[in-house]
Amino acid sequence: MSPKIAVIVGPTGGIGSAVVEAVKASGSYDEVVGLGRQSNPPLDLVDEMTIKASADHLKSLEGEVRLVFDASGALALDGSRPEKSLREIDPAHLARSYAVNTIGPALLMKHFLPLFPREGRCVFATLSARVGSIGDNRLGGWYAYRAAKAGLNQIVRTAAIELSRRNPEAIAVALHPGTVRTSLTEKFTKTGLEVQEPGVAARRLLQVVEGLSSAETGCFFDHLGKPIAW
Repeated sequence: MSPKIAVIVGPTGGIGSAVVEAVKASGSYDEVVGLGRQSNPPLDLVDEMTIKASADHLKSLEGEVRLVFDASGALALDGSRPEKSLREIDPAHLARSYAVNTIGPALLMKHFLPLFPREGRCVFATLSARVGSIGDNRLGGWYAYRAAKAGLNQIVRTAAIELSRRNPEAIAVALHPGTVRTSLTEKFTKTGLEVQEPGVAARRLLQVVEGLSSAETGCFFDHLGKPIAW
């Protein structure tokens, strides 16, 4: 049996670093590879050539890629805050949010999903956000982030359909991690909201991933495994 490889994109972030530790602690994979701007090779979500180079690097490893966990994403970019109204929409910020939260993960799918073997269970999981749900949107605001995550959800759904034609046991899902205590979320947490430590969130997310069946590919779940409306 070939060694099993797990790949974590964004391994130095608050959630990503905790996911790396959780995957290692699970003992389910023979090798855990972290890919980000400081890794070797480096991976930058807004530079497709670095994503391709990272995929080529993974091809050179001994074993099969069975898990790709994308822990990337950003709410506040370049010092900006989420919009509260239409008048705050800025085209540059909107484009930047799409580049990081939608296009980057789409390029990961483009280059990493073909690495999955044609047989056997393998999972691609990417961090989305509940605010990306159109059906669950009752408060408005946060235009760029909501739209970018909604776009990501559609790409995951579409990629899952294509992936299943290649390997019926393969799974691609979007995950909402809940509110996690990191430097990026400090300013946006509300009183009464459950704020998880990164290690708790990572273990919950990995438990969801480990419990997925091929029938659940292309779906959107929270950190407790509950489905979220599109």
